[in-house]
Amino acid sequence: MIVKKGIDVCFSPALYDKFHNKESIVVIVDILRATSAICTAFMNGVKTIIPVETLEEAKKYKSKGYLVAAERDGIIKSFADFGNSPFNFTKEKVAGKVIVYSTTNGTRSIHMAKKSCKIVIGSYLNIDALSDCLVNENHNIVILCAGWKDKFNLEDTLFAGCLADKLLHSGHFETICDSTYAAMDLWSVAKNDLMGYIEKTAQRNRLKKNNLDDVIDFCHRTNLSDIVPVWHKNRLIRLVN
Repeated sequence: MIVKKGIDVCFSPALYDKFHNKESIVVIVDILRATSAICTAFMNGVKTIIPVETLEEAKKYKSKGYLVAAERDGIIKSFADFGNSPFNFTKEKVAGKVIVYSTTNGTRSIHMAKKSCKIVIGSYLNIDALSDCLVNENHNIVILCAGWKDKFNLEDTLFAGCLADKLLHSGHFETICDSTYAAMDLWSVAKNDLMGYIEKTAQRNRLKKNNLDDVIDFCHRTNLSDIVPVWHKNRLIRLVN
């Protein structure tokens, strides 16, 4: 008999204290663009990523000679080597390297979840590998949407609904969480024309305003990577089963 595990969806970091449980695995989701960029970096051979919460920390690492990716409100910071577009994280730039990373929403969410039993990074790019990883773990799941400055956003919630639906259909999970059902309902509305639905999102329009929307389609491609980045000793590494 399978003992089913629970799935909660947290729509915003502002709500995370209501969902935190040190025995749960937290899936960090920031589709546009941080977690998509992180998965791309590992796909292209990065050695490890050090997520930091503040620009001051990122600057200190830069002064020590580290390669730094840093942005706020989507715009690369002047001291950084590059921003957080997945297209920045090419094999030529990141293979074998240690990257320090600071973003508006995603890296903060990672640090918020540090007291959970495990943190993993989720995106459409690695969704099947992520699902398999979670099925094989004996823990409840919290899908933490990075949102936008503590606000709800559509793109992270859609991914949460997609992942929750996939996990429930595995037969290894169950849920009594209203926000999980809401995310899945939203996914059911959007999934047949996902890119059309994404057109209405605030982040899509923010990126377009700054000529950074070339990554929208890429960030919604599925299963380009079989790597699940995991938090380990204050950095992200490739999950080793």
